[in-house]
Amino acid sequence: MKRIYFIQFFTALLVLTFLPKVQSQENLPSGQRKEIISPEINADNSVTFRLVAPNAKEVFVTGDFLIPGEESKMTKESDGIWSYTTQPLPSELYTYAFNVDGLQMNDPNNVYYRRDVASTLNLLLIGDGQADLYKVNSVPHGTVSKQWYQSSGNDMTRRITIYTPPGYEESKTSYPVLYLLHGMGGDEEAWMTLGRASQITDNLIDQGKAVPMIIVMPNGNVAQEAAPGESSLNFYKPQFRLPHTMDGKYEETFQEIIRFVDSHYRTIPEKSGRAVAGLSMGGFHTLHISRYYPNTFDYIGLFSAAIMPNEEVKSKVYEDIDATLVTQKSNGYALYWIAIGKEDFLYQANIDFREKLDRMGFPYIYRESEGGHTWRNWRIYLSEFLPMLFNKK
Repeated sequence: MKRIYFIQFFTALLVLTFLPKVQSQENLPSGQRKEIISPEINADNSVTFRLVAPNAKEVFVTGDFLIPGEESKMTKESDGIWSYTTQPLPSELYTYAFNVDGLQMNDPNNVYYRRDVASTLNLLLIGDGQADLYKVNSVPHGTVSKQWYQSSGNDMTRRITIYTPPGYEESKTSYPVLYLLHGMGGDEEAWMTLGRASQITDNLIDQGKAVPMIIVMPNGNVAQEAAPGESSLNFYKPQFRLPHTMDGKYEETFQEIIRFVDSHYRTIPEKSGRAVAGLSMGGFHTLHISRYYPNTFDYIGLFSAAIMPNEEVKSKVYEDIDATLVTQKSNGYALYWIAIGKEDFLYQANIDFREKLDRMGFPYIYRESEGGHTWRNWRIYLSEFLPMLFNKK
């Protein structure tokens, strides 16, 4: 234990020793601080980034408004402020960070950021388009709660995020349920913080484009009680891949989640009142949960989905995949929706899966978009998927 404390102390000493060389706005003495705006969204929807770093030699900005892996050099003014202005940008929710002499850092003038696995990036939103769905607008709002349920199959109590639509608390109505699953490295907070799920749903319900529904966002990492920092493990560095994420354990124990939701909320506890969708690893889980329990969900959505399990994985969940797909087809369903970007690394796997479905005569709707394996696409997919759910026949 003493050795751990020594390492922590030595690390902190190194940071304090070298930090003045970077010296940005947050490190300056109060008398030297300059009030600046960053980011500033200009009238033409270009964005100006600014950073006070008078001692820095080189500063870059990087973000998802640029080509992946690209960064843009900022210009230093005489007052020690570095700046960069983008081209006009389309309506979107963007993330960005600064690189100061090789050290990545957040914008000290922007308190809005999000965590993705073990990294944090600042946020900015440009409206007047698609991103208006991602805003908190002046519309009726649903309620987002963090619940705990007992998972006997995983021998632990686990946390789950649940959205209930506007008016749920005052009504006696029973609602359909969408089970919305995250990707690898995510957790029960991902669809809320990165996917803007509650804002999208509030706005679509208000516009009359989506029916009021409950959205259940579980933690797909069955080795976790809850998101990093929210469990009995307290604060630790998040990891991208955890044990049992794609080995059948999540699918095997998924009925525990359904039973908890049906027993604690006013749901429509039948196939016509259930949907399941997910991105990447969550799309993988969606595919296999929906066919493993082939008469449970009427609506299925695969967003940039991983498809087939690793050949080394042995689980009853992944046995007779074709046969269970045939059973799922025979039972019938209202919607099987597949969406993926043209530059997604899982693109070919989705083509191969669609060819399998075509040979089976398995009906589905296919949505192909620009771009790759990104939250930009997944937010769009959710905004298109929700209006297709639970429509009266």
